[in-house]
Amino acid sequence: MSKRRRGIYLLPNLFTTAALFAGFYSIVAAMNQQFAPAAIAIFVAMALDGMDGRIARLTNTQSDFGVQYDSLSDMVSFGLAPALVMYQWALSAMGKPGWLAAFIYAASTALRLARFNIQASSLDKNFFQGLPSPAAAALVAGIVWLGAAYGLLGAAAPVFCFAVTILAGLLMVSKIRYHSFKQLDLEGRIPFTAVLLVAGVFALIAMEPPLVLSGMAAVYAISGPVMTLLMIRRRRLARKTPAPAREHDADQD
Repeated sequence: MSKRRRGIYLLPNLFTTAALFAGFYSIVAAMNQQFAPAAIAIFVAMALDGMDGRIARLTNTQSDFGVQYDSLSDMVSFGLAPALVMYQWALSAMGKPGWLAAFIYAASTALRLARFNIQASSLDKNFFQGLPSPAAAALVAGIVWLGAAYGLLGAAAPVFCFAVTILAGLLMVSKIRYHSFKQLDLEGRIPFTAVLLVAGVFALIAMEPPLVLSGMAAVYAISGPVMTLLMIRRRRLARKTPAPAREHDADQD
């Protein structure tokens, strides 16, 4: 009887390790007061995190080890790193409330990842339940990058950052649905105008990366509550709309 070979797949886990390194570097950069590189590293981790799973599916190298390793990497890159970067940049000026807000964000990330791991097989693939941790990290890191690039750290910045950090954590553990965009067919044919649209988005990002990326993260974070409110409104209107009157049979005596 041949022994089962033990080991891990190199390629997808290599990208996961690179994402973990980016998150760790972000923490180190923030400790050295280099906030723009710290925020950029979180966005780099986002790009790498989006690649490891797709590469694993394309090369048929999915594994339980890869799933757990990716989750631990996400906790560092999208949980601890954004919380500590935001704390070093703005929340430390608030004292105890500042580090409590950073802890709430980090704990919410852990809860969000744990819930996703146990519900991944039963949830609708087209939607996420709660704000995804990479999007929450983009929201927090985008504010830091924007503030560091344009010198926006003023007297009101800690209060604003405190509110955003708490809100990002609450959105992660909420039941608000967000589009996953997994229904997009990246392997099939697309209209020529879609290529132009993608090129335009990349051009905007190249012109003002912190402004455009932080704006995109904010729009996505708001899209969940807006979509939920619209859904609730439609249900209320459907309840208030009277049922259509039944047609009487003309031949009935």
